[in-house]
Amino acid sequence: FLSKFSAAIQEELTVGRGLVDGVTMGPLINAQAVSSLESKLKESLSDVDTDCIVGGAALSSLGPNFFQPTVVRNVQTSSRLWATETFGPIAAVRTFESDEEALEIANNSTSGLASYFCTRDAGRLFRVLDRLENGLVGINEGIFSTAVAPFGGIKESGIGREGSSIGIEEYLETKYAFLNHD
Repeated sequence: FLSKFSAAIQEELTVGRGLVDGVTMGPLINAQAVSSLESKLKESLSDVDTDCIVGGAALSSLGPNFFQPTVVRNVQTSSRLWATETFGPIAAVRTFESDEEALEIANNSTSGLASYFCTRDAGRLFRVLDRLENGLVGINEGIFSTAVAPFGGIKESGIGREGSSIGIEEYLETKYAFLNHD
C-alpha cells in the first residue's frame, strides 16, 4: 500500500500556484501553518521507528506557504502529528493487526473531522463506518467533499454542518405550536 500510495503522490501531485496549468496542490493558508507542519514532523521523526517516505520539507522556492506532500510511516499516536488536526499535506500512517485495533487507534483523538479507509468487504465497511468517530468518512476514496453533502466534524472538530440542505438548519429557528380548538 505505502509504495503505491507514495508513488501516486509523487506522480500525480504537482505543488505550485493554483493559477498555473498542471498544478494540483496549492499553498497552505499562511507561513505559520508551514512552521506548524515542520514542528510536528520534526517531533514525530525524533522517534526511532518513525520515518519519512516521501516529502517532508517546505518548498520555500515557491513561497513561504508551500510544503511538500508527505508520507510518514510508524507515527506514534502520542505525537502531535497524529493526535492533532494537522491541516496540511502530511499522511501519517500506522499499521494495525485487527479492525478493533484500527478503530481504537483512529478514535483515540480529541478531533474528529474526517477519516478514510479502504475495503472490498461490505460487512467490514458498515462495521467500521458505524464505529468511526468522525463527521466525514471517505471509503475507497480520498476526495469526497462536495457542496451537496453535509460537511463538519465531531469532538473538537466542530458541532453542526455546513453545505447541503442540512447546513441551512444552523441558521433557522424551529417553532412548535399546538392549538387546542375545544
